Amino acid sequence: MTVMERAYLDHNASSPLRPDAKAAMLAALDLPGNASSVHAEGRAARHLVEESREALAAVAGVRPEMVMFTSGGTEANAAAVRARGVDRLIVSAIEHPSVAAAAATAGKPVTVAPATADGVVDLEALERLLAAPGGRALVCVMLANNETGVIQPVREAAEIVHRHGGLLHVDAAQGLGRVPVRFPLLDADILTLSAHKCGGPKGAGAAIVRDGVDLLPLIPGTQENRRRGGSENLPAIAGFAAAATAAAAEDGSRLAALRDRLEQAVRRIAPDAVIFGEAASRLPNTSCFSVPGLSAETALISLDLDGVAVSSGAACTSGKVGRSAV
Repeated sequence: MTVMERAYLDHNASSPLRPDAKAAMLAALDLPGNASSVHAEGRAARHLVEESREALAAVAGVRPEMVMFTSGGTEANAAAVRARGVDRLIVSAIEHPSVAAAAATAGKPVTVAPATADGVVDLEALERLLAAPGGRALVCVMLANNETGVIQPVREAAEIVHRHGGLLHVDAAQGLGRVPVRFPLLDADILTLSAHKCGGPKGAGAAIVRDGVDLLPLIPGTQENRRRGGSENLPAIAGFAAAATAAAAEDGSRLAALRDRLEQAVRRIAPDAVIFGEAASRLPNTSCFSVPGLSAETALISLDLDGVAVSSGAACTSGKVGRSAV
């Protein structure tokens, strides 16, 4: 079986590179200059970085100076949980492993906010955690879960967090290209994105930071307004901006219809199948289900042999196949 005959259904792990992103990256590869250099070649590189920043800012509805490019969503999440001026971290139980791992090593107390059986963060529990003593909190609530596809009540969480004087970090990596990702509407303080989840290159991401929120640089340096050191990765940044622009223009209704058709077919084959988050609002492209008596390992290996690529959990836990923490 050739690669072209396979059915790649693991876009939440990594979505194939869009033609627009590939074209932008190839053009960027022809630029020899460093974006920090003052000569003409350096200025051309700087122009591309800032042009890409403006494009991503337009997608998110923010000013360009609020956008900080990173090496990916994992780095952006690690930077977010190290925001200055907070005493503790509250992380939802369904956060991506990159958020949970970064929080565990941030040097601050970490509390887990539970989720309901539908995979939605429990806002009443979040309110109780914020009301408890411990100082100012940074709360992590993702926009949509990468495994179940369940969309989280981010706006409502923001109102609770801000009422208690805290900051809200929203990992929106899975949202871009599937649901609107508009920073002002979400009312977040920090929003993180990943290029390869929306058809951009692997190795590019961004953190969008509200005015007055200060992140501790993971990599000291003068680039990215002194928030992240290192020469900018021009091809990855250009590809990210092109992919985000294309993804934001898409309508997810066709995907939602395909998802529903898939789940109906699964139920015809296995009437006792459980579809997680079915009663909640979900991403149009995501279905998470289990069949009693069928192990994830058996299902994934069998599907792969039949030319269908799926996942049993977050890609950063791959190398193992088994029960998902989410």
